Amino acid sequence: MIKNCRKYLTFGWVLLLLYACSDTEAPDKPFGFEKPEHFPEPTYTFENNPVTKAGFELGKKLFFDPMLSRDNSVSCNNCHQQSRAFADTPLHATSIGIDNQFGIRNAPSMANMAFMQEFFWDGGVTHLDFVPINAIESDIEMGESLANVVEKLNNDEEYPALFQAAFGVSEITSPFMLHALSQFTAMMVSANSTYDKYVLEGQPLTELEMAGMNLFQQKCAACHQGELFTDFSHRNNGISSVFGDEGWATITEDPSDIGKFKVPSLRNVEITAPYMHNARFNTLEEVLGHYDGNMVDSPSLDPMFKNGGEVVGIPMTEEEKVQIIAFLKTLTDHDFISNPLFRNND
Repeated sequence: MIKNCRKYLTFGWVLLLLYACSDTEAPDKPFGFEKPEHFPEPTYTFENNPVTKAGFELGKKLFFDPMLSRDNSVSCNNCHQQSRAFADTPLHATSIGIDNQFGIRNAPSMANMAFMQEFFWDGGVTHLDFVPINAIESDIEMGESLANVVEKLNNDEEYPALFQAAFGVSEITSPFMLHALSQFTAMMVSANSTYDKYVLEGQPLTELEMAGMNLFQQKCAACHQGELFTDFSHRNNGISSVFGDEGWATITEDPSDIGKFKVPSLRNVEITAPYMHNARFNTLEEVLGHYDGNMVDSPSLDPMFKNGGEVVGIPMTEEEKVQIIAFLKTLTDHDFISNPLFRNND
């Protein structure tokens, strides 16, 4: 077989053809979670729930299944769509649940959940396994209960066998359902943007993008830092002085936390509009315009936006805004939003 391949050597394909003509196939790459080399260590407890192919596929099926809602009308995918980096569609400001009810917040991206310390805009959940409970048992989102969902799954024609294959169990329980969903969502790693190729491979950025990156480090990185572009903190960024949604204070019950919300990751920010917890802004230009001269004072406004008691925000020229936005667009991971691994198979 190797002899038959030698006539092609003049084309310079030596190694490729030797590999192609070999009778020994390369072993399949193990399926599971891999940390990008420039990312921090994951926060998710994989030692308690290692990702397997069967568990991942089960989690994917659950993610796209409206059975998790009271009237079988809403799935996780309704508010978290792959084309938007698993954020919600920009067609409506806040997310829509059962009975066409509007929530009060914009559904954030689910990319890189395995690295997050807290979840939701108010940081009300601290472990990925418990994230789905909020949506399932919300009167506005899915309007169900874990007990009813589990009962439906046990009575389904397909799910018992799938849980048996994934976890070796004869009865479906909520912990296994939550573990399956976590296996799917923990694999949503976005780390192959133009920016990542610059960091890992030295692929050059344009002059405009480089200028934007330098400005970003000066003006934005205090909150949006590291490879995840968030410091995981909760801050009031001056959107309002009156808060119908009190944010982090609903969790801490501390009045000084009223109006503070979790600093989001900026990965894929180009495609996750509208922006802010209340979907206040539709474009990145509007976001930067807010920080440059349109912030509102309130008792919990982050001190970094003040100088001598006066609100100063983040001053930027129009040219600087163009440069920063050019850099932000390098954080879009087109491979992630088109990866067939996350598409609905049904």
